[in-house]
Amino acid sequence: MSTNLDFHTEVVLREARDEDGRGIRDLIAGVFAEYPDLVFLDEEFPELARAATNYRNMGGRLWVLEDGREIIGSIAIVRSGEPGIDELFKFYLHKSRRGSGLADVLFGKALDFARSRGSKGIVLWTDTRFVSGHRFYEKNGFIRGREERELGDASNSREYVYRRDL
Repeated sequence: MSTNLDFHTEVVLREARDEDGRGIRDLIAGVFAEYPDLVFLDEEFPELARAATNYRNMGGRLWVLEDGREIIGSIAIVRSGEPGIDELFKFYLHKSRRGSGLADVLFGKALDFARSRGSKGIVLWTDTRFVSGHRFYEKNGFIRGREERELGDASNSREYVYRRDL
C-alpha cells in the first residue's frame, strides 16, 4: 500500500523488520504521552528489541506504516490461546494521522492475514483509558466482553477485552 495524503509525504505499509523496534517504541511512547497517567518504560516492552522476529515466532506478523521519516502506525497479529482465534497487539497510530483512514488500512491488513489462514475470530485487549480506540473497535464489529485484567505495570493499567467474529 502506498498513498499520498494531505500530509505531502508518501505513507507506506510494510511488514516490520527487527530494526523497526526503536520507531515502534517512539510511536507507543508518543501515544502514552497523550495521557497524563500513562508511563512508557522500555523494560515493559522487551518484545520491541526484536519486534518482527518476536511476532513471527508467535505465528503472526507485525506491520508498520511509515511516512519516509518515521513510523506512524503499527499493528501485530498472532494466534491466541484459543483455537482458530487470532489476537491483535501493538495497534497504534500517531495522533496527527488519526481520522485519515490509516487505522482502517492497518486493521484491514491484519483482517486479511487472519482470514487467509482460516481464523474464525479476533480478540484484543485495550487499556481502559483508550476511549477513542474503543470507538474504533466497536465501529469495526468488536464487542466488549465482561473480562477485565490488571497488568501490574508502572501505569497501573487495566484492560478491557474485545472480540469479533470473522
